[in-house]
Amino acid sequence: MKTSAARTQPTRHRPAALPAPHVWTFDGPFETCLAELEDTLRRAIVGIGDVSRIALQIDLSLPALRTRVAAGDALQPAWRDFLARLAAYGLPAAPQLRRLRTPGPLATLVLAYRK
Repeated sequence: MKTSAARTQPTRHRPAALPAPHVWTFDGPFETCLAELEDTLRRAIVGIGDVSRIALQIDLSLPALRTRVAAGDALQPAWRDFLARLAAYGLPAAPQLRRLRTPGPLATLVLAYRK
C-alpha cells in the first residue's frame, strides 16, 4: 500500500510586481529628439517624485540615425550636451544605450521605476 505524504512547501515571499515601464518614441532631427526626450524625462521625474528609483534605457535606431546624418545632423555636440544635462538630474546611473539595427523611430526612451 502506497502512502503519499503531503509535502509542505515553504512559503516564498514574492516581491511586489514592478510597474510596467513607460515608453516614449521620438523621431525627427537628432537635436530636437534629444531635447524632447529630456523634456519628457524631466516631466516623468516630476510625476514620479524620486530619481533614486529610476532606471533609463535609450534605444537608438541605427538606420534612422544614418538618415539623420545624411540629412546633415551633427551627432557629437548634441549627444555630449544631452549627457551633460542629464548628469544634472541626479540619476542613480547613466542611461543604458541600446543600438538597434532595425528601422524605427530615431529614439525610444524606456523608463522603469520602483514605487
